[in-house]
Amino acid sequence: MNNIFFVLFRRLRAPLITLISVYAVSIFGFVLIPGVDDQGQPWQMSFFHAFYFVSFMGSTIGFGEVPYAFTDGQRMWTTVTIYATVIAWLYGIGKLLALFQDQAFIRLMNRVGFRRHVKRTEDDFYLVCGYGMTGSLVVKQLLRRGIRAVVVDIDQERIDALETDDLEFSTAGLCADASEPDVLTDAGLQRRNCLGVLALTNEDEVNLAIAIASKLLAPELTVICRSESDVTTANLASFGTDHIIDPFVTYAEYLALALHAPYRHLAYDWLTNPTHRALSSIKKQTQGAWVICGYGRFGRALHRSFADKPVSLTLIDVHPEPAGLDIPYVQGQGTEAETLDEGNIRTAVGLVAGTGNDANNLSIIMTALEMNPNLFTVARQNLHANRPVFQAANTDLVMEPAQIIAHNILSLIKTPMLSRFLGLMARQPEEWARGLVNRMSNVAGDDELDSWAFRIGAQETPAIQEAYDEGRSLTLSLLMTDQRDLEQRLPVICLMVTRRGESTLLPDSDWSLQPGDKVLFCGLAEGNREMLWAIDNRNVLDRLMGDRSSAGGTLWRWLRSLSTSR
Repeated sequence: MNNIFFVLFRRLRAPLITLISVYAVSIFGFVLIPGVDDQGQPWQMSFFHAFYFVSFMGSTIGFGEVPYAFTDGQRMWTTVTIYATVIAWLYGIGKLLALFQDQAFIRLMNRVGFRRHVKRTEDDFYLVCGYGMTGSLVVKQLLRRGIRAVVVDIDQERIDALETDDLEFSTAGLCADASEPDVLTDAGLQRRNCLGVLALTNEDEVNLAIAIASKLLAPELTVICRSESDVTTANLASFGTDHIIDPFVTYAEYLALALHAPYRHLAYDWLTNPTHRALSSIKKQTQGAWVICGYGRFGRALHRSFADKPVSLTLIDVHPEPAGLDIPYVQGQGTEAETLDEGNIRTAVGLVAGTGNDANNLSIIMTALEMNPNLFTVARQNLHANRPVFQAANTDLVMEPAQIIAHNILSLIKTPMLSRFLGLMARQPEEWARGLVNRMSNVAGDDELDSWAFRIGAQETPAIQEAYDEGRSLTLSLLMTDQRDLEQRLPVICLMVTRRGESTLLPDSDWSLQPGDKVLFCGLAEGNREMLWAIDNRNVLDRLMGDRSSAGGTLWRWLRSLSTSR
């Protein structure tokens, strides 16, 4: 607020000096000009009377001549004073209105209001830098899960979108350069309820600056950073950035997994992607000859990921063939049948349309499918607004950088244990993954698969801890039982239990839980709600254990007493 008043008085310095000068001269004139009282005797106006008269006359209110009727000299001076004060007021009001329309002053006002809003926020929040396609998806999903967000973006239109987007809660936003440390500080970087920083701008240099400032100013915070170049990724890793997400490398590895381990790929997709692939999609042939159109960042990442996979590659790009390339290369756009034919599209099993132009990617897919209808097609979608068009194209996979980053970030935030499980799953054989996929399909079908985790203890599972303190033993099957029908199981799967640093994948239902165990589940959202109710409410847990007599609710005890008396 001190900054606002400083700027306000500095910008209004000339109007204020003018107004004060006009009032001072007017008051001094009335004091000097002689008048007469009601008895006709000479009378000199005091400074108080002069100030009082100029005050109401200068504001054009007009109460008449006080305290006595004016002489001609006083009336002449009054006429001069009226025009002088009116002009001074118009000049001052005009400058004031211009100040409140000045963009620099508006930004200052917004920043002060933003800083005040962040200081008053008592809930835990994530600091999201960048509200583009990725940032908006992340913020929307965070708010849907009850986690607050504070947003900083350099584009005012994106900040304005916070007011118009369909968000669960009101979200504070500031138009500023998030790479500046003082902006991060104003956004709550060093506040105790800040959970972490998400650097999601479109500029690697800005994300790098955000990550460095965050690690220096608040080293204990989790920093998740977007990167689209190998140099930036290496730089971020050098000073301990917690999580670095390169959408092109991530998707290249994701697609490579689909080639040699389709069931592991499908399990990964179901656990990280709300709009996961159908089980039937795994039947398509993916091993053999592939054609990649576009040898930019995405194409190069695919080339590296496919290097040790059972596929042969042909590259198509508009630029001349790079030096030292050891695979077939065709120079062309890829939208023409001749170019695709030269790349042997008719005998290929897969096609990746990975250029930076959505229209070209769709054209490549449509042309290639006319020449080879059995192709496994992958399309890169650059603009989120084009999503309906890509859905209508019926491609097998769509690579949208914003969605990839958002899904990875949400997985890290909502279920940190999931990352460890995915790493351990990568070492399992395909037959193991096939069994997991079949179990997932039986539980979720085509619905969204959610994941959650908790640690057995008084803080996260008070009902279970209380039962243990009483010497009772609990198993996984108990938590997966439907309290409304004890003969039915909840639509959930226990993915992993970690005990004293050792993790067990897909434990049996009779696994005996112990305090300190970390348990990871996946399943439908309704199963999550039922389970969280059981681990938090002792009455529900007692019902699952078959002990109805220990229900502690007053109403329940009253109803039981009525039924017993009958």
